[in-house]
Amino acid sequence: MLIEIQNVGFVNKGAELMLYAILQEIKSKYPYAEFVMTPNLNISPFKKRASLGIYQKVTYEKMGIDIGDIFISFISKKRREMYGLVRTKDVDVVLDAAGFAHGDQWGVKNTKKLFNYSKKLKKNNKKLILLPQAFGPFSNNEIKENMKNLIKNCDLVFAREEVSFNYLKNIDANSNNIYNMPDFTNLVKATSVDFNFENNDFCIIPNYKMVSKNWIGSNGNSYLELISKSIKYLRQKGKKPFILIHEGKKDSLLAESISNEVGGINIFKEEDPLKVKGILNGVSGVIGSRFHSLVSSLSQATPALGTSWSHKYQMLFKDYNFEKGILNLDSSDSEIYEKIDLIINEDTNKEIIKKLEEKSLKLKELTKQMWEKVFETLEK
Repeated sequence: MLIEIQNVGFVNKGAELMLYAILQEIKSKYPYAEFVMTPNLNISPFKKRASLGIYQKVTYEKMGIDIGDIFISFISKKRREMYGLVRTKDVDVVLDAAGFAHGDQWGVKNTKKLFNYSKKLKKNNKKLILLPQAFGPFSNNEIKENMKNLIKNCDLVFAREEVSFNYLKNIDANSNNIYNMPDFTNLVKATSVDFNFENNDFCIIPNYKMVSKNWIGSNGNSYLELISKSIKYLRQKGKKPFILIHEGKKDSLLAESISNEVGGINIFKEEDPLKVKGILNGVSGVIGSRFHSLVSSLSQATPALGTSWSHKYQMLFKDYNFEKGILNLDSSDSEIYEKIDLIINEDTNKEIIKKLEEKSLKLKELTKQMWEKVFETLEK
């Protein structure tokens, strides 16, 4: 079985965690399955893919049409195998793990591109599964129509939470291939880390989207103020906050801006997402603005607060029965401090940890059920 994994990579730690989650579960069920990804110099470079034994799908787009299969057909099968090159027609299954790529905020491009690819897959009797991800809203008719047609061509579509599920069902209420299942990185085990937790016991994870008008519809000063006030208050309470980078250069630049606002702060960049998860398991608390940093925290019962630029954050905290964990950009100082106290004060901290442990077990069970549905579909 040759499985194409779409929309994962090695820059965003959440995308890389999703890749590891897929490899972990598929290999445990199908030890001889093979995997392929589309090359991308920045997001999924050759060395990273090769280290995981992932083949390269040959693509070449001209006028919006992928003619990669035409080019690679001139190369013999023996040489394709020698260099680990794969044609689209050789793929048996496509697993899409975009995280969040379809809805008004993204425009029509992503949805239209995947719909066009789905037509080719369906024509050749290949399977397409959209693994748990966020969707919507869909007020744009062109996006909505492309999404409706895409759903029809999918074998399974997993919305990551209730709001996304409802957005999809509103597009096509009669679809029987849409399910609501949680984020699937919760089954990936963290790697133990050699980290100085004594001097770095509370983690801050920034997200450049929180200072971008394109994503939150306002200037970034509110976010800088929120995070700066949080760091200063944590220090007053005896905590030793630090910043951990969860994605690339823009987040690093934002971290430097935060550092300037608070008179300096330790900034760490860990390349291995499993070690990032290990760090999040070892700290006393987290204020996170990256979705998968929050999944990694909450699923390991690390008390966390989250900022939000999308419904997916609110719904994540609802899944873990901790709706109070959302920090709004317009929060007053007293609201910020009250929420921080909630996760650092001993009594409420223990209560939250117990609640997270209980919810985490239930959500992990749902993820196992999701994979069973995937396996059933693969074997049809």
